[in-house]
Amino acid sequence: MEVNQKLPVKVKLGFGVGDLGGNLYFTVIAFWLLNYFTDTVGIAAGMAGIAVAIGKIWDAVTDPMMGYISDRTRSRWGRRRPYLLFGSFVWFIAMIILFTNPRLSNPTALFVWAVAAYCFLSTVFTVVNVPYSSLTPELTKDYHERSSLNGYRAVFMVIGTLIGAGAALPLVGALPNKNIGFSVMGAVFGALMMAAALITFSSVREPKLASAVQPKRGFFKSYGYVFKTKPFIIVLLTYMMNMIAVSVVSGTMIYYFKYIHDNEALTTVALLILLVTAMIFIPVAVLVSKKVGKKTTYAVGMLIISLACMLVFALGHELGVMFVFVMMFVAGLGLSTTYPMPWSMIPDTVEYGYLQSGERREGGYYGIWTFFSKGGQGLAIAVSGLVLHTTGYVAEVAQTELAQLGIRLLIGPVTALFFASAAFMLIFYPLNEQRYRELQEKIKVMEKERNIQSDR
Repeated sequence: MEVNQKLPVKVKLGFGVGDLGGNLYFTVIAFWLLNYFTDTVGIAAGMAGIAVAIGKIWDAVTDPMMGYISDRTRSRWGRRRPYLLFGSFVWFIAMIILFTNPRLSNPTALFVWAVAAYCFLSTVFTVVNVPYSSLTPELTKDYHERSSLNGYRAVFMVIGTLIGAGAALPLVGALPNKNIGFSVMGAVFGALMMAAALITFSSVREPKLASAVQPKRGFFKSYGYVFKTKPFIIVLLTYMMNMIAVSVVSGTMIYYFKYIHDNEALTTVALLILLVTAMIFIPVAVLVSKKVGKKTTYAVGMLIISLACMLVFALGHELGVMFVFVMMFVAGLGLSTTYPMPWSMIPDTVEYGYLQSGERREGGYYGIWTFFSKGGQGLAIAVSGLVLHTTGYVAEVAQTELAQLGIRLLIGPVTALFFASAAFMLIFYPLNEQRYRELQEKIKVMEKERNIQSDR
């Protein structure tokens, strides 16, 4: 496959479907793992929280390692695809292991099992996901084609989130008891994740890269060069704040509808409005980016979400649920830009780094990318917990006015602040279509000179 050609729809679909499994995994872990540990396996809440925290830390730490390894992999299938092929089967098995209750009576043994099972699953996910993401800059060098490619990917991201959020409890509830239900859920979702990775493996072919452009530096020197790539750092920090904002507002929704509008079930309706709207308007976001640029589209989208969040904070508790639902639709319009835009910008920054260093390190960039995005999610949980604690939140009781204010602050100003800060950072992002084309011309000259030297 020529890296500069327009990609066939088959390839875009095949690549995009891979992130259905990734976002299904993220959603299942974020929504249901802690509850599964406490209410089904029987681990004390405090110990269950520590087990999840250890797994998340391990999950983040292994990302840069996997990026380093995949950059140096040589095989008949390329640098990335072997991990999709072989990792997908282990991913399926790891999902079954984690969501099958070991039925141990010793609390210490249960804690050790929870940490080991979650860390095993996290490791397998990293083995598949980092090489998968690293394929993006290798498939096409075309500036707008990358937006189109990640538009397809973004649609499958939303589908994976919808399946994880909406199908888990009905699937568990359809079985005789939760032990069987979660085990079946693990198998069904694990099979979907495996199938998604295998479809990407069979649909995508990696372009052959000359050995002269492969990374030769050690682990720490490789990542030193990654952190010297200014456009990458700007997009990295922007996306981290984006993820903090998304995690805060999505985690606060259930508190908002339960304690502000006295109807917990409306959380699902609000999420559906938000995510379905985003999915429908992703193609529009891609088209808009071709007219006004990637960073402008991304920044405006986050500002739209900020506005919707502030209106919910100021008026949602007074004007009622229908007003909040309208704001969920408005926020969905903005959210549609946050799925494809950052993922289409990061490969452009990888090319910038390639020109700087003369080495291909896609896995290194994406390893750091996922490390910081997961760190953002962890920080969001800490911020949310701190605000709730400070304002006097107490579970399962009517909240005081101060506690309700804390919930509204999270879904409004706190979320809006992170989105607005992320949009502001994009002012300093230097790459647009013209500069990217100039960058590609310089890369061609560099590679031509390298080939001349190698022929001597």
